Amino acid sequence: MNEKETRPNILFAFADDWGRYASAYRPHEDDNSINHLIETPNFDRIASEGALFTNAFVPAPSCTPCRSSVLSGRYFWQTGLGAILQGAHWDESIPSYPLILEQDGYHIGYTYKCWSPGDNINAPYGGDRTRYENAGINFNRFSQTATKNMKDMAAEEAKKCLLDETRSNYRSFIDSVPSNKPFCYWWGPTNTHRSWERGSGKTLWNMDPEKLKGRLPDFLPDVEEVREDVNDYLGECIAFDQGLGVIIEELEKSGELDNTIIVVSGDHGIPGIPRAKCNLYDLGCEVALAIRWPQEIAAETISEDFVSVMNLASTFLEAGGQKPLPEMAPSLLPLVSKHRRDNGDDWDFVITGRERHVADARDGYLPYPQRAIRCEDYLYIRNYEPDRWPMGHPDGADALKRQLSDTDNANLGEKHSDPKSNDLKTDTRAAFPDCDASPTKEWVINNRKKESVIPLYNLAFGKRPGEELFDLNVDPHYMNNVAYDLDYADIKETLSKKLHTILVASNDPRVSEKSPCKFELEPYAGTVPERQSFFRRN
Repeated sequence: MNEKETRPNILFAFADDWGRYASAYRPHEDDNSINHLIETPNFDRIASEGALFTNAFVPAPSCTPCRSSVLSGRYFWQTGLGAILQGAHWDESIPSYPLILEQDGYHIGYTYKCWSPGDNINAPYGGDRTRYENAGINFNRFSQTATKNMKDMAAEEAKKCLLDETRSNYRSFIDSVPSNKPFCYWWGPTNTHRSWERGSGKTLWNMDPEKLKGRLPDFLPDVEEVREDVNDYLGECIAFDQGLGVIIEELEKSGELDNTIIVVSGDHGIPGIPRAKCNLYDLGCEVALAIRWPQEIAAETISEDFVSVMNLASTFLEAGGQKPLPEMAPSLLPLVSKHRRDNGDDWDFVITGRERHVADARDGYLPYPQRAIRCEDYLYIRNYEPDRWPMGHPDGADALKRQLSDTDNANLGEKHSDPKSNDLKTDTRAAFPDCDASPTKEWVINNRKKESVIPLYNLAFGKRPGEELFDLNVDPHYMNNVAYDLDYADIKETLSKKLHTILVASNDPRVSEKSPCKFELEPYAGTVPERQSFFRRN
């Protein structure tokens, strides 16, 4: 038998900023969840014909650090300058699963976003050498492009043009695969990242934003502007699912579907929404995850184990017949294999964290360091520099030299100037740069003086204590910090010790180095070299 007949192909569909939004999760949530409004038949197919993970998280709610972990199988703080967003640089001495597979005979390639931003873009996947985008990258601006196309054609045809781009890019990769080799392909659209066309959820996908009324998390204002914003995001999630369907269709046509392990997930939660992306709360860190591989995973498999997308590097290597490296997080296959079930590792919690996102979000280009442990009942967060602004300085990058006292947090809503509304919708740096610009961000900031909005505004943008603890059984939207409640003292101590033990064992600089740790110093802090572009391409 040749190589391709004995080893499966590998397809990884990894969406930018796609959280836990898929209709496959409906049976695992109450009737009031947002997932009852969205239809994702292609993700659902992967889940129903394989395994659905109900407790999947990212190691970091920021794209480059998360992707560094996915590609290396390590915690992001173990990936050198891959641990930050702006200023990131891939350390080529760190093995990545696609390059390991390539050395072992796989033909590798990717379309759209893989590892970026960074000044050696997509290095852990072979850089430009393995990029397949012959048909273009318009899918990354799905709603904007489709809306523009609707001036000359019907909505369905406008969407089909973008789905055809996905098909053509995928075919250009497949046409390059030697007949005797298995392939490893990464499809990484960025359309679920900001920005998207306002009102497109309804225009393109017939999603009614008013159906979101009463379904938003308690920390979000349940107002028309926010509902529309979230609704437009859900439309982009549907677009991603439609693109996934195109690739599944192509696999079926070629007869390779059942000889391919398909994994679908996202790199963190929704952007531009308070307490989501760039936060260690569930809305920032919990993601959808499904795996289909008929020869190894039985249909309708459900895993309630707490897993991380960091585990995927070992999963892909194991599927490709390689032994995962000792420093990699363990494979997920033992949790869902129909041939063996050996989950000897501890799968009842995950560790998440964060360092620097937007470089100039705070004075001195400093990070906002956090680590957290999430288990079934609790979320415990350690904020190492509570005097810093979690989402960046209130007045944005133009006012970084202005020093605000700790007392400002007591009445945050009165202490910074009013950026123009359009700036808050379109310019991430207009205020709180670690939260993407959006209509939701604009609404919360401009309504911050209203009595009903003040507590939500402070939860979104105010400074936070050194420790946070949330009892998710009674507080599923993590509104009430009980870290300083004596009734929870034992639980907090247990989780704090467990988190610390893992950080020490993994040589996290936050606990293994004397102050200041390397994340406080250049090149991890400080200005970003001019040669680096924040975005890969316009």
